[in-house]
Amino acid sequence: MNGTKYWTWHMTAGVVLLFLLGLHMLIMHMAATGHWFAPYGTDADSLQNSLFRDGRLFFTVTYVALLGVALYHGLYGLRTMLFELTLKPAVEKTITVVLLVVGLGLFGLGTWAAVAVHGIALAGARG
Repeated sequence: MNGTKYWTWHMTAGVVLLFLLGLHMLIMHMAATGHWFAPYGTDADSLQNSLFRDGRLFFTVTYVALLGVALYHGLYGLRTMLFELTLKPAVEKTITVVLLVVGLGLFGLGTWAAVAVHGIALAGARG
């Protein structure tokens, strides 16, 4: 039952990942058409437009969500592929722990970066 639960979360993360990546691509590559997320010209990755997005809580939350689902989906997929090698149970447990620690570390670092950039943008990019 546990394997099915984690696999279901893996598939759900894939669907959420598709949605969030689609939203990200729409914002970054279609910003010139509507000026919704790029009010300072057509260049979506200009400093002014980046600070505009980073200053919005919506973008900070979606960046963290995108990071979380991407890490879970990717690392669980890697774990599943490694487990297909029919390794010893002790090695499988070690792989699980290492991937969990790496995933949590990367998630913490990415979350810290998104929150820090949000704070910088709110401060007017003065740091």
